[in-house]
Amino acid sequence: MNRNQKQEKKKSYGLLIVGAVLLIAGLIFTVYAYHTGYQESTVMGAQLSEAKAQASAVKEGSAEGDLEALNAEISRLSDEKLSLERPYSYGLTLVFFAILLTAKGIYNALAGTDSSGKADVKRLAQAGLLAALCYIGFAFFKIDIPVGPEKTAFHFGNVFCVLAALLLGGYWGGLAGAVGMTIGDLTTSYVTSAPKTFFLKLCIGLITGLVAHRIFHVSDAREPKKVAVATVAASFCGMAFNVVADPVVGYFYKTYLLGVPQDISAALAKIATLTTGVNAVVAVIAASVFYLAMRPALKKSGLFVEL
Repeated sequence: MNRNQKQEKKKSYGLLIVGAVLLIAGLIFTVYAYHTGYQESTVMGAQLSEAKAQASAVKEGSAEGDLEALNAEISRLSDEKLSLERPYSYGLTLVFFAILLTAKGIYNALAGTDSSGKADVKRLAQAGLLAALCYIGFAFFKIDIPVGPEKTAFHFGNVFCVLAALLLGGYWGGLAGAVGMTIGDLTTSYVTSAPKTFFLKLCIGLITGLVAHRIFHVSDAREPKKVAVATVAASFCGMAFNVVADPVVGYFYKTYLLGVPQDISAALAKIATLTTGVNAVVAVIAASVFYLAMRPALKKSGLFVEL
């Protein structure tokens, strides 16, 4: 028995090596992108704020100017600023992802991996589907709120991030939310928020999954009332974390990694408290309703993941 157990657990260093290489490459690329393009984008951000303020004054009638020309200039500055920000944002996202791989690699090297296990194709397929829903919920169902050269938004992405953790557990659900929402940032004008999004959505999934499957054992529960309580409690805990962490992490991230002026970062943090709170309420209600409605159907079809 002991011999078989030893054979099942095999120390693996491959993921650690890949993570370390990606981390080094990501750091080098990020530093290069910061000095070759991102610093210029911060200057362009100040110009964009001035142009928006001037256009607003013209609209209100307190200043003279060609509004059409100002709007064209705002559009040009926004596009150029975004193109300069993308490489640095890609580099930061790569660094965050490499840190996660390295941490997992260290765990595999110390604790070993189950060499007899097979890939869970069902869970992987569901994670991909939920990642796509996270992307759609953010990219296509959002209301933007501009704050100077930056902006925040009301959106439905968190609904599927929480739902993924309820259905698949914290690890897979967190990855689905992190990947889907990060792609949503990287392919829209929220590109600079991608690294922060990856970290926060992964944490939402881990916390929701921990409460749902490790504390309440919701997948094994049979009583409808217990399932409902566990679902709502887990969703609430995951989004309560986000309500607190998003403005705080966002302030320090924007101030010290993106170089956004502190007054704008503080204003964004205050507005983010409101938008994150509304997003959290919607996510708790919608994700709980979706999970409770989908659970019987998934069990009947054999697609329910037992955790």
